[in-house]
Amino acid sequence: MKNFFENKLNKGNPFVSNKDNKGDSENTMTDEIKEAEQENQEIVEETENAEEAVQEEAVEETNETEAEKLKLALDNLNNQYLRLAADFENYRKRQAQEREALLKYGAEECMKKVLEVVDNFDRALTMVDKIEDLDKMKETFQVLNKQLMDSLTKLGLEQIKCVGEQFDPNVHEAVMQTPTDEHPEDTVIKELQKGYKLGEKVLRPAMVAVAVKQ
Repeated sequence: MKNFFENKLNKGNPFVSNKDNKGDSENTMTDEIKEAEQENQEIVEETENAEEAVQEEAVEETNETEAEKLKLALDNLNNQYLRLAADFENYRKRQAQEREALLKYGAEECMKKVLEVVDNFDRALTMVDKIEDLDKMKETFQVLNKQLMDSLTKLGLEQIKCVGEQFDPNVHEAVMQTPTDEHPEDTVIKELQKGYKLGEKVLRPAMVAVAVKQ
């Protein structure tokens, strides 16, 4: 009964009614704030997702661009390699042909020079029976020898100097040692066989006799 009367009183009391309405308003505002916060959170999440998607797309585009650049660079290097390989193969073939030609025809100029001397020797041989003067024959062969040496000199042949020179194991071969006080020690005093060079290359060292202290 007491509760019944309290409810009746409260129902007609405007203060009690305002208090209840205020509570309902506060609850409504709280709900709206929560909804607004939830919406803001959703917006933030959507924004972050959008930014991540944009970044991922940018990274993919960057990767694709870099991949294209690397592919172009690789293609260029491959083309350069193929060109170099082709050039080297052509160079190798050309060198092989030149080497073969050198081995086959390298002595051509030398032979042409010597042929002139050979012709003169042939002429001299045909005249041997007709030559009665030995001095004349000697002179003829001296001329032929000089012509031969002149031709070889033009081709680069050089006779190694010997007598009076200091012994040089690079160009001399000592086959005799002669004790003497007339010449300084290690001086070449006699040439036993001539030596020759072609340019800086020794074709054959000179065989010599070398002075030693008596």
